[in-house]
Amino acid sequence: MSYTVTNFLPLSGKDVITVNPRTGEILLTGALDFEEVNVFHFRIEAQDKGYPPLSGHCRVVLQVLDVND
Repeated sequence: MSYTVTNFLPLSGKDVITVNPRTGEILLTGALDFEEVNVFHFRIEAQDKGYPPLSGHCRVVLQVLDVND
């Protein structure tokens, strides 16, 4: 299986969210700030290595909480 992440809303999500292509684990690569963006939407696609390759996808909604409140 291989995993890719696409369709970020807002586009700034590309700078702080990534997916491990082998495991599908969602990782943060930067700090999240509730005051800037409090919700990220993106799509993860999984594809097998068969012939022909089969794929599936899911929508992920990541909600950032304000730790000061």
